[in-house]
Amino acid sequence: MLRPGSIPSPSSGSINLFGLSIHAYGLMIASGVLLAVWLTGRRLERAGAGTKDDVSSMAMWAVAAGVIGARLYYIVTDKSQPWKEPSRWLKIWEGGLGIPGGLLAGVLVGMWATRKRGVSVTAMFTAAAPAIPLAQAVGRLGNWWNQELFGRPTTLPWALEIDDAHLPEGYASGTTFHPTFLYEALWNVALAGVLILIERKVKLKPGRLLAVYVAGYAAGRFWVEGLRIDPANAGGGWRLNQWTAVVAFVLAVAFLAWDWRRPVPAAAERVDGDVPDTSAADGDDYVPEDD
Repeated sequence: MLRPGSIPSPSSGSINLFGLSIHAYGLMIASGVLLAVWLTGRRLERAGAGTKDDVSSMAMWAVAAGVIGARLYYIVTDKSQPWKEPSRWLKIWEGGLGIPGGLLAGVLVGMWATRKRGVSVTAMFTAAAPAIPLAQAVGRLGNWWNQELFGRPTTLPWALEIDDAHLPEGYASGTTFHPTFLYEALWNVALAGVLILIERKVKLKPGRLLAVYVAGYAAGRFWVEGLRIDPANAGGGWRLNQWTAVVAFVLAVAFLAWDWRRPVPAAAERVDGDVPDTSAADGDDYVPEDD
């Protein structure tokens, strides 16, 4: 019997608008992207480093690459071996986007698109850092609509209800689970707030805020991933995505520690495609004001 206060799951994975059936998973992903593009553009303009049009242009490339990278990561690494079933490769609306692959592809292509626009890559990184986890928070709601990627059984008041059609084998009807989609969404919202606070209180070099995001997201993902019960490749007592999170966290923290000890050059070095540094006369790096 379900307890009062538990989180119900949607009866359908689609939303009907004016007679049209829209896959909620895709709608959540798209909504998150639009939020991130808007916030990044606003922050970039307030920093005087570019325009909203620059962000929109970059986002077209980065988002497309991110979706492809996320899907490829899922196809190659998922326990269900979707690479063996070509008919499943394009069915993104059914779920199946690996965030590590999406971040890697999106950042790399985003760097290329940013330089092509003649905008500073480090300024774009700083502007986008808190926007990315907000987009992920919205996107995670798609897992709720699909009734997927939840955690192990729990009797907590905020436990997640799952209907019998989506119930994993071996669990009795009415079993409730950890709402890992909610945990990760809340972690990402909090992370966005912490990034903005760090930007205001700590003098970081341009672009380094993105490395702080990577470390923060990896820490939260490791914890959330450990709660999940969906089939996944694993080894050494950890799931594959936990290992990926550990590697990302170590690399990000190591880079920040190494970079922190590096002296700031008297004149910021310019590279092709970067805008001139707007630092103060004493050579300190410029840290844009936040919203």
